[in-house]
Amino acid sequence: MSVEHVNAKRYEELIHADKPVLLDFYADWCGPCRMLTPIVEEIAAEHPELAVGKVNVDEEMGLAKLFGITSIPYVALVKNGTLVASSLGYRQKQDLLETLGL
Repeated sequence: MSVEHVNAKRYEELIHADKPVLLDFYADWCGPCRMLTPIVEEIAAEHPELAVGKVNVDEEMGLAKLFGITSIPYVALVKNGTLVASSLGYRQKQDLLETLGL
């Protein structure tokens, strides 16, 4: 499974789909966000049961506000439209998986 860039319209489609959604909130200028990108891509490849997307907070301020994001990187796991787990800051892959309950 690949990681797709998610905007507000696509987010609405994803949260109404059957799969849980893993969202990586990032910005291009954020070093820790760039470090997290390959980890999120690995998770997407290893967990086909998830829809995985990246949200650029500079372009999608409404989505960042919806999640109450004040710092990045921020990873959110959404099931049936409800936030069930989240992680703030850079984390190693295993730590991120455990935090998100994956």
